[in-house]
Parts: sequence; C-alpha cells; structure tokens
Amino acid sequence: MRDRPCWKLERRQHFEEEGDPSRDALRRGEWADAIRLLEDDRAGLLRTAEDDRRRGSTFHRLRVVEEPPTPYLRWELHALRMQAECGRPVRVVAADALRAAERDGPLPEVVVLGDRALYEVLYTDEGRPTGAVAYTDPELVARWTDFIASAYASAEDVRSYSDRAVAGLAPPPPPEG
Repeated sequence: MRDRPCWKLERRQHFEEEGDPSRDALRRGEWADAIRLLEDDRAGLLRTAEDDRRRGSTFHRLRVVEEPPTPYLRWELHALRMQAECGRPVRVVAADALRAAERDGPLPEVVVLGDRALYEVLYTDEGRPTGAVAYTDPELVARWTDFIASAYASAEDVRSYSDRAVAGLAPPPPPEG
C-alpha cells in the first residue's frame, strides 16, 4: 500500500506462531534464547521500517493487553518494542479501556490496508491462524479505521509500557508438559 496508513488491532492474548525460531525457543521455555533471537532480527526490522517510509505507508499496531500479561504476550511485547525502536509505530491499550466495544465478546483480530480493505484474521481456539475474511465496503473500512485510530491515539507507546509493566518481570516459567 502506498501513501496510506495501515492499521493492525491485536486482541488475542496468545498465538501459536510456527516457523519462528524465537517463538520456538519460548515454547521450549528458553527465555534468554527467545529474546536473543528476537534481537537477531533487528536489521530486517530496520529495513522494513525504511521501506514503509519510502512508500509513505505507516503500519500502526495497536496491541491490547490484559493484566497480567501471558508468557506469550510478554515475549511479543519484547518483539513489538524492538519494532518501535526500529521506527514502526506500536502502542498498547489496556483491555479494560475497550470493554464498552466488547459487549458481545472480544474484538476480532483486524488488519486495515489503507482505505481499501479490511481483513479479519481468523484463529483456532489455541491461537493457530486459519485464514482471513476480506471486506471492501468503504463504510466498514472507515469505521474500523476510525475505531482503531481513536484507540491508538489514547494508547501508550509500547516502549514506555514495556519499561513500566514488563521490564522488571522475571522470565516466565517454562511451559508444562
């Protein structure tokens, strides 16, 4: 997408990402390796942020966090912090701040590409991706863009959130099993 902002709303508190060495290390309970492997991806993140700037397209991420953060979420917040350090805008919003919008259940995982398309990303109950549903109705895309942008405007930068709420936590315990 060129010359248009994009948005991602992440609501789930756990995903089962596959094929990511850092995520695999987390799954094995190897916290230090998981964080080191995230850091190994910094050069790629810098390139991606620069590509976004050249295209004039900013990819904003809004991460919903329930307290206390799950082990997965603590790991993801490290990854999101690094993305922010590399120039990608990432903010965190407390789940409680969105409760009014969740009267019928948790918000979906949503990606908005410019003003043209919205994707609801679908997952199993365990957090494995199963596909997405695309929507192109301009009014629907605009409503979601406005909702995410508004929540984003009042959300906290992932770096300050991480410093305040995550940095002092001990590594999560290894998974059972």
